[in-house]
Amino acid sequence: MKHYIRFPRADGIHSRQAHADLPAGTFEREMGKEGFFGPAAHFHHRHPPTAWTSFVGALNPHAYDLNRLGASGPSPWDATPFMHNGDVRIRHWRTERTMDHLVRNQDGDELLFIHDGEGELYCDWGRLDYRDGDYIVVPRGGLWRIAPARATTLLLVECTEGTYTLPEKGILGPHAIFDPALLDLPAMDDRFKAQQTDDPWRVVVKRAGLLSTIQYPFNPLDAVGWHGDLAVVRLNVRDLRPLMSHRYHLPPSAHTTFVGRNFLVCTFAPRPIESDPGALKVPFYHNNDDYDEVIFYHRGEFFSRDNIKPGMVTFHPAGFTHGPHPKAFAIGAAHARKETDEYAVMIDTRFPLQVAPLPEGVENREYVDSWRARPE
Repeated sequence: MKHYIRFPRADGIHSRQAHADLPAGTFEREMGKEGFFGPAAHFHHRHPPTAWTSFVGALNPHAYDLNRLGASGPSPWDATPFMHNGDVRIRHWRTERTMDHLVRNQDGDELLFIHDGEGELYCDWGRLDYRDGDYIVVPRGGLWRIAPARATTLLLVECTEGTYTLPEKGILGPHAIFDPALLDLPAMDDRFKAQQTDDPWRVVVKRAGLLSTIQYPFNPLDAVGWHGDLAVVRLNVRDLRPLMSHRYHLPPSAHTTFVGRNFLVCTFAPRPIESDPGALKVPFYHNNDDYDEVIFYHRGEFFSRDNIKPGMVTFHPAGFTHGPHPKAFAIGAAHARKETDEYAVMIDTRFPLQVAPLPEGVENREYVDSWRARPE
């Protein structure tokens, strides 16, 4: 148990409730511990905390257009490494070819997010159709391959040496956001049985980042049944029912979908925008002092960002003060939009992420300047 030095106090001009009824002409900034879970201070500034004239250094935020990356190859081990630390590896994979081999990850659980495309996944547990918006969790050690029916683009989020779990929902009850009964499992159907041939197959195994190849005189996806409580599972973002409050803007952690070791995977899905006159209508300015923040934009118009399109990624290192872009802030203040239409995947990591080298043109180096204009 953590025993923080915490004793609520207040001074100067301030609101009584965080993120609501802000003093006129002020801009709220949250500084907190443990992402959005620990003690926090809320400052009320006379100017937007992001109204800088220049910003240079290690905390510089980044925006990447992954649409500029080419096809990666027919194996997830060909995927383009993007970011990593000791707990998570994020890769981008675009393929249109049916895999002619199986893979097995011995370094951690694999989370496949299908950004575009459709097809089939074959694994130890059977066969599973996939489509855009699907999350597929493959436990460490499971054999699998995909057979795209249409060119497929995936975000691969590996929980290195860890295990994916579901978030603790507390007083909300176990059925909030999504009912665990929604988790789909593969089936040992006729299509799965039809691929159980005696043709030679190979399995490419990754352990400690190194690849080993195992040859078989048959397809090792030859199980005739299974039982237990460990399996590949699928969840589509369209099935999420996000939390919301008409009087209070909830933090991103309220949208947690999966939990890894020292990181969270959250999903932003369409929802009504706060309607209470005094409530913030856009994300509040914050530092996210303990977590790096990565957002992958899947579908729709992201309501707090300008010039962001599907297939792009933003990266805000811990300590970088950020929040809505000026245009989004003005739209929120006018309550010009009544609901969001976005789908996005957020990955918050407790320890710093390292960015892999990427081809020239993938990064928008002017992204840091997108906060400079003051809201009207």
